[in-house]
Amino acid sequence: MGNPLGLSGSVTAGVVSALGRSLPTRDGASARVVEDVIQTDAALNPGNSGGALATADGRVVGINTAVAGIGLGLAVPINDTTRTIIGALMTEGRVRRAYLGLVMAPAPVPPLIAERTGQRAAVRLADVVSGSPADRAGLRAGDVLLTVRGAPVASASELQRSMFADAIGAPMALTVLRNGALVDVIAEPVELTAGPPPR
Repeated sequence: MGNPLGLSGSVTAGVVSALGRSLPTRDGASARVVEDVIQTDAALNPGNSGGALATADGRVVGINTAVAGIGLGLAVPINDTTRTIIGALMTEGRVRRAYLGLVMAPAPVPPLIAERTGQRAAVRLADVVSGSPADRAGLRAGDVLLTVRGAPVASASELQRSMFADAIGAPMALTVLRNGALVDVIAEPVELTAGPPPR
């Protein structure tokens, strides 16, 4: 459902073609990947983004997000993260996000650490923005982020899901692997704002 090409109140039908797709996105200079999106062949056009993807019996299962090609649309699934976003939009009219200043990439956990912790996947810090909360906390490019608040982090999206309003200004404990040693740091995220990254 949506307003494709300005035609309000439109409904189209199709099938769910696949689950668990990844959607690369870009916000200014930073890039990230939205994981576990729904692929559909229902006709999506400019104006469908933000509309509901629903089952035949009216159950909303996703939010239309991107037109990826002819007969190829992507929708973010309804889950805890989208429920948080919808709740924030309904109560505050906007979504406040926390910011650390990290550029991340998937990374395997070295065998000795994996054997010790049971964790097999983590994220490598490809870059730490100068002057950012992560930089002030002492995080460095090349660190492998293992846990946030004691919970294992196997992908960048897992960290992103914790970066909502309640994380702004709250001390965040992170454990990283650096030169073979486990290092604990405390970072304090700031609010993500439009324009240049916060310093």
